[in-house]
Amino acid sequence: MSLVPVSELLKHAEAGGYAVGAFNCNNMEIVQAIVAAAEAENAPVIMQASQGAIKYAGIDYIVALARLAAERTTIPVALHLDHGTSFEQVIQCVRAGFSSVMIDGSKLPLEDNIALTRRVLDVARAVGVSVEAELGKIGGTEDDISVSDRDALFTDPEEAARFVRETGVDALAVAIGTAHGQYKGKPELDFARLAKIRSLVKIPIVLHGSSGVPDEDVRKAIGLGVCKVNIDTNIREAFVAAARQVLADNPKEIDPRKMLGPAREAAIGLIREKIRVFGSSHKA
Repeated sequence: MSLVPVSELLKHAEAGGYAVGAFNCNNMEIVQAIVAAAEAENAPVIMQASQGAIKYAGIDYIVALARLAAERTTIPVALHLDHGTSFEQVIQCVRAGFSSVMIDGSKLPLEDNIALTRRVLDVARAVGVSVEAELGKIGGTEDDISVSDRDALFTDPEEAARFVRETGVDALAVAIGTAHGQYKGKPELDFARLAKIRSLVKIPIVLHGSSGVPDEDVRKAIGLGVCKVNIDTNIREAFVAAARQVLADNPKEIDPRKMLGPAREAAIGLIREKIRVFGSSHKA
């Protein structure tokens, strides 16, 4: 199959009461793991790349890997830019072949965030690429985006309603207590805020920073309108732990395949678990 827009996947998720997993990729093994896990679960899947992943692997390699993976499977696969922070960068990804992009103007004043998002939508929608935006500031660190816990601001429901009304964006990432990276303790999600946002915003809601959020809280968030759940840190943890174990068992190992193979298998297992939590198994 060709890469599909994220909006198409989220439309079905919203109607079916489940969420589509959005898993970050950085190399060939993780791309393979994402698709293998989705195939095993017969689930739609979003493969996403951050600015850091694009810088590391190269935008052409990321697109080529994702396209090949999508062409060789019958499940629907989207390729999404995670946290694009400039108009130029987002357009570069649209031209390269991404089927969905995120424009993150959350650091900007509301008026400027609306204007930037509308500018991206004018270009992306014309070529069938869906657009996600962010309102509020999600704590933690995502590549070159850093927000201290103290300064993290939750999404204001009324502002979310205005933002969606004035932009017409396809999906909205909200800040309700999740954070990027590893948690120091149990995250406390503001479900009342999420419910209020959902009552005012009639488009799919996106949950970032979901690694480390207890499964029951993720399921509750999905029940309150979250249709896309982002996972990155948990994949890194599983991948690197498996590679480390190989070296611990055989410190003289020099074959990268002997480390990356088990790492890929560990990522597959982790992603399959997440897909089941999100309720998207057998939804392809």
